[in-house]
Amino acid sequence: MILNQGRGLAALLLAAVPLLSQTIPVKEHTLSNGMKVLMVERHDEPTISCGWLARVGSANERPGITGMAHLFEHMMFKGTKTIGTKDAVRDAQLNEAQDRLQVEIRKEMNILREQQLRGEIADMMDPKARTPRLQKLLGEFDNLVKNQRELIVKDEMDRIYKEAGGTGLNASTSQDRTFYIIQIPSNKLELWTWVESDRLANPVFREFYSERNVILEERRQTLESRPDGTIGEAFNAMTWMASPYHWQVIGWPSDIAQVTREQAQEVFATYYAPNNITAILVGDFQSDKAIQLMEKYFGRIPANPKGVPEVITLEPVQPAEQRMLAQAETTPSLQVSYKAVPAVHKDAAALQTLAAILSGSGGGGGRGGRDGGARTSGRLNKSLVLDLKVATSASASARGQKLGGLFTLRVTPAPGKRPEELEPLLYAELAKVAKDGVTDQELDRVKNAYQISAWTRLESNSGMRGALAEAEATGSYKDLLEAPKRLLAVTKEDVQRVAKHYLVKEGRSVLIVTRKGAGPEAGRRGPRNQAQEVK
Repeated sequence: MILNQGRGLAALLLAAVPLLSQTIPVKEHTLSNGMKVLMVERHDEPTISCGWLARVGSANERPGITGMAHLFEHMMFKGTKTIGTKDAVRDAQLNEAQDRLQVEIRKEMNILREQQLRGEIADMMDPKARTPRLQKLLGEFDNLVKNQRELIVKDEMDRIYKEAGGTGLNASTSQDRTFYIIQIPSNKLELWTWVESDRLANPVFREFYSERNVILEERRQTLESRPDGTIGEAFNAMTWMASPYHWQVIGWPSDIAQVTREQAQEVFATYYAPNNITAILVGDFQSDKAIQLMEKYFGRIPANPKGVPEVITLEPVQPAEQRMLAQAETTPSLQVSYKAVPAVHKDAAALQTLAAILSGSGGGGGRGGRDGGARTSGRLNKSLVLDLKVATSASASARGQKLGGLFTLRVTPAPGKRPEELEPLLYAELAKVAKDGVTDQELDRVKNAYQISAWTRLESNSGMRGALAEAEATGSYKDLLEAPKRLLAVTKEDVQRVAKHYLVKEGRSVLIVTRKGAGPEAGRRGPRNQAQEVK
C-alpha cells in the first residue's frame, strides 16, 4: 500500500473499517449468576486461549490495603481445598491458627508504630526494633508455616495443566483489572472450567502471611533496587493527587506487611464474585458447548448480591504545574506527564494520534508495526535527536485507563547536555503542533501503521484474548471493535485541538533526574523560554 496518496488513503482506510468489526465475530453470553463470557471461534489450530478477568486492580484499593489486588494474583496460584494440599482439614486448621497468632503479632506491631511516631525508634520494620514478645510470636508463627508447608503439594495446579498439554499459565495485575490466562488443547475445555471455577468457589489463601514477605522481596527487587525506582513511585504519587492511581500496583510496604487474611476474604467476596468477572475464550471450540460447560462449573458460584462499589474519586483539575527534581546513579532524563483522558473518552483517539506523530510510531504511541521508517520520522526524534543532536532518545505516549489518562513525554539528553536544557526545546515542539497543526502525510502514516499493528496483534489467539481483556478492563469489548473507526476518523483539526486543550502548563508534572554528584546546580534550572510553551 502506497503511503503518500494524501487524503485518498485515509478515505480508503475509513471506508474499510466496517469490515474490521465483521471479521472479529465476538459472541457474548451472560451466565445465570451474572458472569460474562466472550467467545471468538477460530478453528485453524486445535488450541484455545483461555482467560478470565476480574474487574479489580489497585484502583479498587484504599490506604491500608494497597497491594491487595496484586497479592491476590499470587494467592490464586496457591491452590484450593482439593488442589495443592495433602490434607485439606489440617491445612484449614493451620490457617486458622496463623490468623489467631497474627492478631497478637499486630498488637505488638501497633506498639512499634506508636514508638516510631514518637521518634523512639527509627523504623518499626527493623528486626532490631522488635520486642521480646514479638520475637517469640514470630518464632511460633514460623513453626506453623513450616507445619503447613509439609502438607503442600507445590505447583500442583501448574502440573495438572501441563500434563493435559496446557501452556502459559500466568496472571497479571494492573490498576484496573487482574487477568488469569492459559492456553489449552481444544479437547481440555472442561478441565479448564473445573480448575478455574474451583479457584473461585473454594479459595483457601494458603501461605497468606508468608506470601506477604515474598511480595515485599519482589518490591525490593523490581522497584526499590533500581536507581530510579522509588523516584518514579514518588513522581507517580505526585502526579495523581486524588485518584487511586496514586500508588503503585504492588502497594506501599507498610500495607503489604500488615494486611490480614480477614481483609483479603472481604475483598475476594466483593470483587471475585462472578458478576464482576468476564471469561474470554479464543480458539477451537463450539460456543454452545462452551456455554454449557461454563454454566455447569462457573454457574454454581453465587453472585455478589450487593454488587461492586464504584470508584467515585475522580482526579480534580490540576491547578498548577508540579515539578520534581531528583538525583540518582542513573542516566539523566526528563519526563513530562500531562493529565489526559480515560480510554473510552471521545478525545482518546486524537491524543493517541498526536503521541504517534510526535514519537514516530503506530497509533497510540506504541509499536510502529512494519513501518520501518516510522521511528525516525517522529517529530521529537527528528528535531531533538537528528537535527539538534541534544538527545539520544525522545518519545511520546498516550495511555488511557478506566478512570483517567496521561500524555507522557520522555527525553534522554545527549552526553554533555542537561535535562533542563532540553525542556524548552520539548515544549517548542508541542507549541508547533498547537499553532500550525500536523500534515496530511503524518496523519496518514499513523493511520496506516495503526491498521497494520492492530491486525498483527489480533492475528494470534493470545493477542485477541489480551486485546479483549484490555477493552473490558477500561470499558467494553465493543470499544475494541469500534477503536479502528474512531482512530481513522481523527482529523488534523482534532489533533491540533487536543494539543491546545490538554498540553498546557497547569496540567503537567515534570520530573528531572540528574546523576548524583553532578553538582549543586544540576536540575535546578527550569525552562528558559516560557513563550514557547503550549498555552
